[in-house]
Amino acid sequence: MILDLHTHSIASDDGRAKVVNYCQWIQKKSLPIDGFVLTEHRQFDDANDYRALEDQFGILILKASEVETEYGHVLVFGVNEDLKASFDFADIRNPLAMVIEEAKRCGAVAVPCHPGRPKVGMCAHWETKGAVDGVEIVETLNGGSREGENEEALAYAERFGWKKIGGSDSHIVSHIGRCATKFEDEIRDMDGLITALNDGIFEAILP
Repeated sequence: MILDLHTHSIASDDGRAKVVNYCQWIQKKSLPIDGFVLTEHRQFDDANDYRALEDQFGILILKASEVETEYGHVLVFGVNEDLKASFDFADIRNPLAMVIEEAKRCGAVAVPCHPGRPKVGMCAHWETKGAVDGVEIVETLNGGSREGENEEALAYAERFGWKKIGGSDSHIVSHIGRCATKFEDEIRDMDGLITALNDGIFEAILP
């Protein structure tokens, strides 16, 4: 099963894509992805329900979040009420160690994204501020990365033995599916995604 684990809709302040348009684009272009995860910036989107679109297009649509830390941006999968109460998703200086620890405590998974990107990626901060315990998965294929950024992320993942995911980081419709993650088992909901991420049987791919 192939999922784009990093996308943004108009619910994000810099997103220009409606979710229905993502679905239409995937269908129109016959993109080889089975679904995508909406990782809206500094929030969890409680307001929107996409189950009707899932049924209409036969595409899995899940919701997560992209939060900000002093080590860069982090995707958080499996957001629940306990996790939302544990720290301020809108804060741009959350401690990375705290986000990882609280995510794990609440049954979620925290994944540093575009770690090779200057300022908002983890790698540069890793060298200047030191290592952080608890990192297990990082995004090594990001569709919005510039030359060398994904390569740096991959080098760190190989160096430290981190597992690897891929996501388009799409903010416009035509960018969805540029990078993705391939899972061995079928995933039907967020619980299934969390289980798959914890099991570690997946790979970052260019569909």
